[in-house]
Amino acid sequence: MPFFSVVIPLYNKENYIQNTIESALNQTFTDFEIIVVNDGSTDEGLKVAEQIEDSRIKIFSTINGGVSRARNYGVEKAQSDYIVFLDADDYWYTQHLEKLNVLTSTFPNHSWFASAYEKRYSSNLIKSINSPILNKGKEWFGEVSDFFMHSFIDCLTSSSSVAMKKEFFISLEGFDTKISHGEDTDLWVRAGLKENLIFSNKVTVQYNLTSNNRSSIINIRDRKNLNFNKFSKEEKNNKYLKKYLDLNRYSLALQYKMAKSNKMYNDLCETIDFGNLNNKQLFLLKTPTFLLISLLKIKNSLEYLGVKLSAF
Repeated sequence: MPFFSVVIPLYNKENYIQNTIESALNQTFTDFEIIVVNDGSTDEGLKVAEQIEDSRIKIFSTINGGVSRARNYGVEKAQSDYIVFLDADDYWYTQHLEKLNVLTSTFPNHSWFASAYEKRYSSNLIKSINSPILNKGKEWFGEVSDFFMHSFIDCLTSSSSVAMKKEFFISLEGFDTKISHGEDTDLWVRAGLKENLIFSNKVTVQYNLTSNNRSSIINIRDRKNLNFNKFSKEEKNNKYLKKYLDLNRYSLALQYKMAKSNKMYNDLCETIDFGNLNNKQLFLLKTPTFLLISLLKIKNSLEYLGVKLSAF
């Protein structure tokens, strides 16, 4: 039985999947299987994956049901006690699984683990996540006392940096298939409420934000977004969770405002404690829609040139 099962959901990523799978195959820690779940792709992504020859790769095809369903299906097929997720357009540096192996062996009684990651905004702009935990030094690893407190600007976890014990993932009932956007945030909240994260400050993952079908404001009305109010009881007793959720509400509210979905914008704003937002965030919430859209275009242009602007 392999030590890790790597689950890769694949949907229309023919330009990325080979590089992604090869980044997994090139790991210094080699005791793993790769489970590719083709989620009804309509491009040549499946064909590209099938042409990669390695006995550790197993490919399953399903009708299109969304990334949550694909990941859950991959976990069902996994042989290992440890599940590692990797999106089909992201990239692992060679020591990713080796670092996760150190975390799991050092903290065998814990159930979820992650290493730091960087974000690729454009070919000219790649930046590591921003979290106070990184002040401990890039070689630090250990138990995170409060996941939410350390995830206000950038979440400590991404869908390509996390490993979970399979039994823990099952106990959480996996990714919520009723959510099409924010399904990862939903799982991190449920995991963080149940157990402390084991984390490494070593950057071993590149999270790709340049992919051609990442979320945009264009189709936000058609999304099934996470309803943050499902955690209303928990956030009343956890000020860090409340702030973490309010910052996520704020981000989504800006997207609804730019999409001119005023009701959804107002509904989100009604649940935000504005004391959890800084002056810049409060200003952006009050900014007229046309100006917000212009600012977003400027932000995207600057990122292409290598300059990072943040709404946080």
